[in-house]
Amino acid sequence: MPVNNLTVEPVRDKKGLRQFITFPWEVYRHDPLWVPPLISEQKGLFNRKKNPFFRHAHVEFFLARKNGKVVGRIASIINQNHISFHNDKTGFFGFFECHKNIEAAHALLSTACSWLRERGMDTMRGPMNFSTNDECALLIDGFDSSPVIMMPYNPRYYLDFMDGFGLKKGRDLYAYSLTADRVPPEDLRVKLEKIRKRAGIIIRKLNMKDYEGEIRRVKEVYNAAWSSNWGFVPMTDEEINHLASHLKKIIDPDLVFFAEVRGKPIGFSVALPDLNQALKRINGRLFPFGLLKLLWHSRKIDGVRVPIMGVIHEYHNRGIAAMFGVESFMVGTKKGYVRGELSWILEDNIPVQRNLERLGAKVYKTYRIYEMSI
Repeated sequence: MPVNNLTVEPVRDKKGLRQFITFPWEVYRHDPLWVPPLISEQKGLFNRKKNPFFRHAHVEFFLARKNGKVVGRIASIINQNHISFHNDKTGFFGFFECHKNIEAAHALLSTACSWLRERGMDTMRGPMNFSTNDECALLIDGFDSSPVIMMPYNPRYYLDFMDGFGLKKGRDLYAYSLTADRVPPEDLRVKLEKIRKRAGIIIRKLNMKDYEGEIRRVKEVYNAAWSSNWGFVPMTDEEINHLASHLKKIIDPDLVFFAEVRGKPIGFSVALPDLNQALKRINGRLFPFGLLKLLWHSRKIDGVRVPIMGVIHEYHNRGIAAMFGVESFMVGTKKGYVRGELSWILEDNIPVQRNLERLGAKVYKTYRIYEMSI
């Protein structure tokens, strides 16, 4: 029975899914920093037939309604690949959005919690949209600027919802900022070049003419390079192919680097132009004029984000991450980019933090993944 005319019900039809997708436009209607996602991309993300994540996950979408009007949304997620890899019973919540209504927020979180518990989970963690391989975490510090490409954003009052429900910090994630005036020190560049030559390391750019081959090389490195990270979930070949197909539309091959030794890939780094600067102008719609606006404003993008930078374990502590950072900076600034975000970095990943700080980068946003026993 509804309490105070508030209900939380699973999405069961196309109308409900459409409401789930478009609800954020209600939450952020008056927020100038929010970047509306492409509605067409969101439809693909939630399409159980097209998104390969659903091949190994059980997901339920919920909408909260007050007097019949949508006031919040949430997803409950059981990722079988996470369970297999970590051998635990952790379930997730994600895609949380809510008006400033603590009753609705806690009803949504309680529903997600109950759904996971009923299916054998003993821990709830999130937000995950859908996993650590996607957008995840809640912004807790750095509310003075818009998010960059593929990073989350939320109102500050969401923090009160999480704390009030009893969710605790699982891990914090840092986003580092680096501006064009912070040129990497000459002595660092000389030192890295000596290391590179002595170890026989080749740093090269992405070859778009062999994109499929390059993706095969990414697969060789990806799961090996990140497997020891907290919260890591291996990506399937299908998921990597799906992501690669998506990124191909926006990637700048001059800002994607591979590290190789004797022709074997040992690491790679990706810097993406911050398409959010252009997406902000079209309100989530490509038609009738959004596509033209997107193309026009894409020419004016002056920032990048480095979402992926990894090296296989055998070559850790060889300065390769710093080599990627220097190379990305030098090429990026030549192409006219004036700022970059390096994100996200786990709060306990001290070696990477030190590398970034040596390059002159500073933490400017902090995100949090919450969890609780259920």
